[in-house]
Amino acid sequence: MALKILFLTQTYPRFDGDTAGPFIRDLARGLVRGGDEVTVLAPHAEGVKASWDDDGVAVETFRYAPESLELVGYSRSLKKDEGMRIGAAVSAPLYWWGAHRALSRHLRQGQGQRHGSFDVLQAHWVVPNGLPAASFGKRLAVLAGLHGSDVFMAEKLWLRGRVGKALSRCQGLTGCSPELVDRVAALGFSRDDARVIPYGVDVELFHPVESLEDEGRRQWREQLGIPADAPMILSVGRMATKKGFHVLVPALGPLMEKHPEAHLVLAGGGDRLEELRQAARLWADRVHFPGAVYRDTLPDLYRAADLFILPAVHDPAGNVDGLPNVILEAMATGLPVVASAISGIPLAVEEGVTGALIPEQDGEAAVAALDRLLQDLDRARDLGAAGRRKATSQLTWDAVAARYREAYVEAQERFTAGRKR
Repeated sequence: MALKILFLTQTYPRFDGDTAGPFIRDLARGLVRGGDEVTVLAPHAEGVKASWDDDGVAVETFRYAPESLELVGYSRSLKKDEGMRIGAAVSAPLYWWGAHRALSRHLRQGQGQRHGSFDVLQAHWVVPNGLPAASFGKRLAVLAGLHGSDVFMAEKLWLRGRVGKALSRCQGLTGCSPELVDRVAALGFSRDDARVIPYGVDVELFHPVESLEDEGRRQWREQLGIPADAPMILSVGRMATKKGFHVLVPALGPLMEKHPEAHLVLAGGGDRLEELRQAARLWADRVHFPGAVYRDTLPDLYRAADLFILPAVHDPAGNVDGLPNVILEAMATGLPVVASAISGIPLAVEEGVTGALIPEQDGEAAVAALDRLLQDLDRARDLGAAGRRKATSQLTWDAVAARYREAYVEAQERFTAGRKR
């Protein structure tokens, strides 16, 4: 039986190529392809339409403040991903009120629709969305979805009690990392009713390069000033503490000296970008910072590379990524991945099979892993091919959406059982 699913999220792609929350869109589309009906509620932002059809996903936005105060979501809420920006903190109560009102309106409208009311409500990011969503836990099955930064916000003393109360009204909890799920379950949710589900990846959009003469690969290398045959190491992500670039860059010296032909590309914008540029100034001709890269050109950037690295860390505030989508995109492209063995990363990267796992906060270990791969590029290509096989067999969005659907059905069963008691 098909489900009618309602998503509440503060981030959803606003235009083609937008890098804000593409995994929420991909999950919704995967559920629709599986036969379910998905409506997404997201906040309004400048230039965003009131509603649109996104390949079968109904997307609607809601207002919660004058446009100048709409500062929640779309990667605007956190500074360095370590704390909430003042404007977002001021707007948060307005956001909660607006989200609650939008949910109430949609659930009320759903009851009168020909296909019946919604079966499941998933609040992506327990903070901010779990708080307004949980109040509807007596009307339908509610699940909180964990993605990373919401977890360290949920643990703040001033929010912990409210989050625990909200969780007590939910019937399900999903997260892309065992650590994230464990940390939030400790605030007031049964771990037995929580599910760890890795993200998926679009294996058609992100695929290995077919020829070294590939046009997209050539254009990126020319734009960055990297010779066609030079080894290229890539990382993609916001220039925020939890990505760990500040650990990697100071340790680069021995690698740059031993492999004078190698280049490193750190793609992304963010609060620490200029700081990192300065830290890499000795290697400015071989360490490249192209800034934020839109999704329409991102696959070509992966195909221009030979290796991928993400030295992720827990930042001083305890914030950590769950399972960075860029790792899955690199794997789908056939790149060997060097990444920290933290959070949900080992769900995707297998030591010696699809790449190398390193301790967090260890720049020397990161450089040593890259050195080994640069010395044996045939081995690196074998690891990348294994990563591609894992992506296509286990991590497509259709496979991941099916696992989410199982979690929704289980939550719906718990909701029904609770009403009978």
